[in-house]
Amino acid sequence: MSPKPITRNTLFYGDNLPILRDHIADESIDLVYLDPPFNSNRSYNVLFKEESGKDSESQITAFDDTWHWGEQAEELYAELVTEINGKVGQMISALRGAIGENQMMAYLVMMAGRLVELHRVLKPTGSLYLHCDPTASHYLKIILDTIFAPQNFINQVVWKRSYGHGDSRRSMGRSCDEILFYAKSGTYTLNRFYHAHDEKYLETFFRFHDERGRYKLENLTSPNPRPNLTYEYKGYPPPAKGWRVNLERMERLDAEGRLHFPNKPGGRIMKKVYLHELEGQPMTDLWADIRPLSAFDAERLGYPTQKPLALLERIISASSNPDDMILDPFCGCGTTIAAAQKLGRRWVGIDITHLAIALQKYRLQEMFPGMTFDVIGEPEDLGAARQLAADDRFQFQ
Repeated sequence: MSPKPITRNTLFYGDNLPILRDHIADESIDLVYLDPPFNSNRSYNVLFKEESGKDSESQITAFDDTWHWGEQAEELYAELVTEINGKVGQMISALRGAIGENQMMAYLVMMAGRLVELHRVLKPTGSLYLHCDPTASHYLKIILDTIFAPQNFINQVVWKRSYGHGDSRRSMGRSCDEILFYAKSGTYTLNRFYHAHDEKYLETFFRFHDERGRYKLENLTSPNPRPNLTYEYKGYPPPAKGWRVNLERMERLDAEGRLHFPNKPGGRIMKKVYLHELEGQPMTDLWADIRPLSAFDAERLGYPTQKPLALLERIISASSNPDDMILDPFCGCGTTIAAAQKLGRRWVGIDITHLAIALQKYRLQEMFPGMTFDVIGEPEDLGAARQLAADDRFQFQ
């Protein structure tokens, strides 16, 4: 039986898999963003090394994002193969045969189990953004294609997350993350957004100024033969294929001071396009205009995988509307829920580390004084605190 939909902003402390199953209702979430932990800085020799699993743990500690093949991975793998829909089981079984029993496979099993649940909780109009890097993105895309169906893949966004690395020797410097964007169906939200203009582009094209401001010149020549738009204007002959606009529109542009009349013989009339009237470059899947956080940024909290607030604001603005419900099952230092709160969305955050939950509570109270939200799973009495200390002394500290 599916739980009732959550209506209040809520933080959950604990493993996101049982929390998703026990607390998040079917088709109750409008947008999922997840930045799942994975130690991509480790070498492929380590990630693909066979493991015995005898001494492995698959629970994350505060800043340890490596997964191992062990009992938990084996149990979830068996569940995927035997209990969850056949395509997912077949796919994950094939991956195990190809990759072996290692950290990479443990990570993919962990992710497959959670992505099945995330697909379940999404509304039919909902969408999911999975933030990853090239170490595992190709495997994750196969898993997502299996769960969401290939036709519901929308974009592979490339975010430039860092500047060049001078210490690269055996490969080109890795400076980009990938964000896989899937919809649950063919009906989903995508609100238009704009990228900031590149400064070199502005210097190259917006080279002119008048009393109205900075502008560039835009060609008014029709791309195709247009006999009905072939006319002379103020002594300037028409282009061979005609003008892009009719005479009435040309006169209106002239009256508004938006035409440039060349002095040189043979020059063409051109249209003035003012920079301050443009919203920016239309949205694309290459995001190089949101800079990574530096050590000196005011929003920096010391969390190693923290993402810029602007990045999450773009995702949430693009794929949700006010009062929609946003879910981040690996919410870390809380950038997703902070952006959701700022943009007037409702939210649910889940994290397995008590340190992250404490940091999120502090961040929300600092950014939005007086706001209220529920916290579920934290120790609330002496017995629960003792249990936490017994289970994980680092988290207790």
